[in-house]
Order: sequence, then structure tokens, then C-alpha cells
Amino acid sequence: MARDSKTEKQPAVAKGDEKTSPKKRRSKRVTPALDIEMELREMKRRYPRILPLVPVRDTVYFPGHLFPLFVGREKSVRALDEAMSHHKYIVLVAQKEFAEDDPSPEDIYDVGLIAEVMQILRVPDGTVRVMLEGLERVIVTDYISTEPFFKVRARLLPAVADKGIEIEALMRSVVSQFEQIVQVGRNIPPEAMVSVVNVTDPNRLVDTICPYLPLRVETKQEILETVAVRDRLEKLNLVLQKEAEIIEIQRSIRTRVEKEMGDAQREFILREQLKAIQQELGERDERGTEIEDYKEKIEQVAMPPDVTEHALKEVGRLERMPYAAPEGVVVRTYLDWLVSLPWSKKTEDTLDIEAAARVLDEDHYGLTKVKERVLEFLAVRKLAGSSMKGPILCFVGPPGVGKTSIGKSIARALNRKFHRVSLGGVRDEAEIRGHRRTYVGALPGRIIQGVKQAGFNNPVFMLDEIDKLGIDFRGDPSSALLEALDPEQNENFSDHYLEVPFNLSDVMFITTANVLDTVPPALRDRLEVIHFTGYIEDEKLKIAEQFLVPKQIRGNGLTTDNTSFRLPAIRKIIREYTREAGVRNMEREIASICRKVAKSVAQGKASKMAVREDDVKTYLGQPKFRYGSAEEKDEIATATGLVYTEYGGDVVSVEVGLMKSSEGKLVLTGQLGDVMKESAMAALTYVRSKARTLDIDEDFYQRTEVHIHVPAGAVPKDGPSAGVTMAAALASALTLRAVRKDAAMTGEITIRGRVLPVGGVKEKVLAAHRAGIRTVILPKENEKDLEEIPDYVREQMHFTLVTHADEVLEAALVNNVPVKRPGRA
Repeated sequence: MARDSKTEKQPAVAKGDEKTSPKKRRSKRVTPALDIEMELREMKRRYPRILPLVPVRDTVYFPGHLFPLFVGREKSVRALDEAMSHHKYIVLVAQKEFAEDDPSPEDIYDVGLIAEVMQILRVPDGTVRVMLEGLERVIVTDYISTEPFFKVRARLLPAVADKGIEIEALMRSVVSQFEQIVQVGRNIPPEAMVSVVNVTDPNRLVDTICPYLPLRVETKQEILETVAVRDRLEKLNLVLQKEAEIIEIQRSIRTRVEKEMGDAQREFILREQLKAIQQELGERDERGTEIEDYKEKIEQVAMPPDVTEHALKEVGRLERMPYAAPEGVVVRTYLDWLVSLPWSKKTEDTLDIEAAARVLDEDHYGLTKVKERVLEFLAVRKLAGSSMKGPILCFVGPPGVGKTSIGKSIARALNRKFHRVSLGGVRDEAEIRGHRRTYVGALPGRIIQGVKQAGFNNPVFMLDEIDKLGIDFRGDPSSALLEALDPEQNENFSDHYLEVPFNLSDVMFITTANVLDTVPPALRDRLEVIHFTGYIEDEKLKIAEQFLVPKQIRGNGLTTDNTSFRLPAIRKIIREYTREAGVRNMEREIASICRKVAKSVAQGKASKMAVREDDVKTYLGQPKFRYGSAEEKDEIATATGLVYTEYGGDVVSVEVGLMKSSEGKLVLTGQLGDVMKESAMAALTYVRSKARTLDIDEDFYQRTEVHIHVPAGAVPKDGPSAGVTMAAALASALTLRAVRKDAAMTGEITIRGRVLPVGGVKEKVLAAHRAGIRTVILPKENEKDLEEIPDYVREQMHFTLVTHADEVLEAALVNNVPVKRPGRA
């Protein structure tokens, strides 16, 4: 078939089998198609019937174009060599699968293109660059051979001539739509229209336009294989309509995005461009360094897999957002927290039980139960290994008895880090579980902060003053502690800020409280309570001698060579200058004396100083307390009671006054609580019920005002344990029988006179012993508590165990016939 001498530009096409160059060449225009018989005769005359075949990938070539082709496969190179050595004609056919490196005939389409080899260039890397001119469409009818290259028998695809108004209309529509695509599109050069508007042959029009369109191989192959001109034009028309719509939508999206793009997006684009330039220059920008540092830290800290995935997503967010975006600060702070937590970093426990026992004894005197519990923990840890979950201990006792300091000793004995958090006055739940990241200045809760500060995920974590947590509109912090302090749940503790679980099961939590009453039951149930009792005088002497005095001597610049304390001086400080369950105030008084001694030494007034009993008054002034509260003689209407306060046990006097009155009434003073007032009323009812037995007027209450007073009115008092003491003092006032001066009592009373058990027996007995009282009246049900009292104290005391208030009166009142129970002779 004859070809036009006029050339037109060929667009860049996608890579084929062999790479296709983006350069464009002009090809000769083809004359209108001849009839089929003329084409067959022309095929026989001009082209051999048996030709070499080269399969191409990812593209379809059309007739009438010059195009370059890079050939790399061995079969294709041999096919080109065959064509160059004979007739310079070759068949190009698209293969069906792009990834197939060695296609078979079944992997190659039947319809392709016959092309003439115009120029060939061999590249040093072994590939061949060849310039081809597409001539005619052909159909492969038979494969003659497949080795060493494809050799096929082919014939021209008939080009059915078709004219008419409909064909003309389709051609104009195709040209019009293609022109619209060229005008709005960015990938088609405007010169393409020049080669299209001069085409009058419909088949040639289709072959000219198709290479410019970004169509799939299947679509182009379908157009190439279509024989009827009308069908080819209609298919191309539909393709152009769809392409025009896609370009219009893309332009609309691009316009909208460009309109919405502000300074932040512009800065992002500029920074991305800057990053690309720096990468080309081999430099790393600050942003890239930051992202890489975060990824490296995430890998180093060995987070759990789900946490690692979450952290990398946050890094991806940070990488995509503009550098100066406000959200970037939030993400950076969050990532800093994630990579700074000790996800898998822990200390090795010291499992030498004897060494741990020595450490505990070095730091604290006494506290036998606490030390025993710590050694039990070490023993179980040694046998069970890492499968053991951390215990949740709760130290309950008065201030100054060593609850907080024993936590430090436990950490030292275990070779763990120690961290303390004071919960006194905390009212916001977020203090425990953290704030959501949506809030400005959000931070994790105190537990996560403490673990971070400790640097390891298994510290000894002390939650101090757990009984002083508050509740208000910001939530209940004690409820927020439930998850953290539950060994069954804290393996996946969830902090609101982190949003990922953190394992707290290796943390040894220790909580402290002065009283358990204010701790919610749900939280108390998760705690292993260990009670700290007040120190007796001998224990305080040992603590002062072994710990406090040397500590304060060193702390005030003195040495044990030039300063010492005599035991009588320390005992005087304990008895007359402090009244407490612990040793905190005693340490302050010792420190005060050491400062005054240091002043004398610094002024050169003394080189050595031994603090004696007589020197204490000189240094500390007049005594603040009177040692012992036992009465000097038996008193009427006054009974000695034992109470338990947050400072330990104490001795109080209960006084009763009787006055004539027109109407009987009960007056209570001494800042008594509701429970104590009820005990007074129960005691009065019991005494009235025993009026005949006590030989008093049964109607005394109608004309007598009864006034019950507990001294130290500025101190709030409450509790049921003063019931028997009030009953004894009231009976003494009504019967004029004195109460024994060497007896103290405690117990709850009912209106029928039953004596019920009370708490704090050890502290109360120690208070009586400290006051010089040697007889203690206790409820019978508290007999089991006597085992906690030190042996040498128990040996010096006499205990009267009672079940009824009648027995209390028999033991406490003197000078008269013993009280008779109903039914006695």
C-alpha cells in the first residue's frame, strides 16, 4: 500500500517490551484504503508472508508512525537480526501479560503491526535501539517456529472502506473531542492537532489519535483489531468522551485544591522540594533527621508490637503534616513520651534473702511484720521467677512510724529504683490516669510519670497518703487507682494520654495511710494491709540511739567524737517533750539540741559536748507534756480510758458532774463525735437500768443534770471504745465509790451492759504502760490481740477481761460492796 510523504508527530508512549523512547517522529501519510483484493495483492508483492515477530509489553503500536524501540530479550534481538539480514520487515504484537519474560504464542495477541526497520543501534550494555516505521495492521495466522525467535505467517488485516454522512459526523466528533482534550489536558502536546485535522481517511484518523491517549493495552488492542470503520470510530468516540470527563474532573479537583491551599500547604510543598534538593545534594534536613531519629528510638526501646505500630503511625502523621502546624507540637510531645518510657527495661532483683534482711535491719529498728513480708516476697520471687505478679502492700499506721522510709529500704533490699508520689489532697481523676491529648498542656498521669522518672518498668512505687484522696466534680481519683492496683488488670493499664496499654504488673506498689476508714472498700479489697503500730518507749530509745542521733550529728556538722547523747537525756525528750506514736517530733527535738551544740562548738565555747538529762531543759526550755496521766489517788466520778488516735494510743480521763435540776438532762462536752455521744447515752441508760443494784434513786435522772466531760476539748474525739469508761465514771459519781487510780479501761457498751470488742488494743496498752498504769480492763473478745504486745510489757501488766459492764464496775470501783448482778443473792 502506498504511503503519504507528509510526516506527522508521534506522541511518547509507555514502555513496551522493550522501552519506548519519549521522542516523537513524523511518518508518511497513508493513502485511502484500497479494496481487499488490491491489499492482498500488494501484501504479496511488497511484504513476505513469513516474517520474524517481536512481542512488546505494555503498549500497542498503530500504523503510520515512526517510533523508537529498545530491545533487550535474546529472542527479540535475533528476530531483528533476521529482519535486517533479509527484507527489513518485522511484526510487532502486544503480549497479554506485562510480567511474562518468555511469552508463548498463547501469551501474544493475534493482531499486530508490520513495521519496517529504519535504523538500528547497538548499545554497550547489550540492548539494541531500533527506529521503526509502522506500516499496516496484520493478523498472525500461524507460528512457523518459536526458536531461536518467533517466525510467523501473517496477512494484512482487511480495511473496509466506508463513506457517508454518519462516518463524517463520527470523524468530526472525534476530532472535536480530541481538540478539547488537547486544550485542557497537560500530557498531549498542542502540535498533535496539526497531524489530526489534515487526516481525511477514517482508519488513518483512528490510528493517528489512539497513540496520544493514555489507554489500557486491552482498550488499544480492541481498537486495533476492529475491522469496520464505523465500529472503530464509535469505540474511539466513547473513549474520548470518557477521557474528556476524567480530565474535566481532574481539572475541577485541581482547581479546588489550589483554591483551598493556604500558607501551610505552600510551606509544606516548599519544604518537600527543599528536602528533595537536599537529598540530591547528599544533605539531610532537620525534618528528615527528626523523623529518622523517632523511628530509630522506637526500634531501640523495644515496645510491644501493637504499641510500635501505633507509634509509627504517629510518626507518619508527623511526617505528612506541615512543619509549623500546631498539631505537630502535640504529636512530637506524644512521641517523646512514648520513646522515653521503659517498655522493656528493668532492674535485676537481688534475691539473696539474708542480704536483704541485713539491709532492712540496718535501716529500721523493729517493724518485724513488715520485714517478714518483704522477705516472703523475695522468697516467692526466687522460686516463681518472673511469673509472679507484684504485690500491692498498704502500710497503715500513725505518722512518723516509718511507713515511707521502709519503702526506700525495700527498694534498696530488692535493688530496685524507688519513686514516691504523694496523693494527699488530689481531687482530679486525670492526676492518676492522665489527660486526653485533645486538651492543651495534656500530660500522662502520675503513675506513668513516675515510671518514666524511675527509668525502669519494675520500680518500688510508693503512693503516699492514699487515705487523703478527695472527690469532687473532676472525678474520683481513688476509683482511677482500681485498675493500676489490681494485679489482675494492671498488666494492661490504660493511661488516657498514652492511649496504649502499659504493663504495670512488674511494679511493686506500696501505699500508705494513717487510717483505713476513708479508703473506699473496692480499693481496700485490692490491698494487702500491714498495720504499723506506735513505738513503745524502749523502741524509741533504740531508734534514737542507733539512727536519729547519729543522723542529726552528721547533718549538723558535728561528729560522734565531739558530741554524744546520754540515754537519760533521750528518755527525758521522749517523755516530756514529745507525745506521739512515731519518732518524727523526737527527731526534731534532737536536731534542735544539735544545732545549739553546733553553735557552741563553732564559737569555741566547747570542744566536746555530752548532752545529759539536766541539759535538756536548758536546750529545749520547759517540758511540753506531763509524763504519765495516771491519777495520783483514787477519784470519784473520774475514770481513766484508753483511746486510739492517728498518733497512736493515749490515755484520757472521763469526768462526770451531777447537779440538781428541775428537769433531768445529759450534757456532753469535749468536742465529742456522734458515735461517742451515743456511747454516753448508752452508758447512762445502762446505769439507770442498774439503779436498784447500785443502790441509787431510780428517779435520779428526773431531777439531776448529768454532765460528762472529756478533757482536751480542742481535740476532736470519736469512737465507741469509751463506753465502759463513761459507765464507770457515771456509776462512781452516783454511788460515791472511787475509781481505782491504777486501772484504765476500754470497750464498747450496749444499753444492756454487754461489752463489745474494740480496735487498737496494742497501742492502748502501750499508752497505759507509758503512763504508769499496770491494770487494764479489756473486752474478753480482744484477748487474741494481747499476742501483739511485747513480752516484757505484757509481763508487767495485769489484764482483766470482761464480757459485761457489771464486771467492769466490780473491777474498777473500790471502797464498797461489789456490785450485784440480777439474780445474785
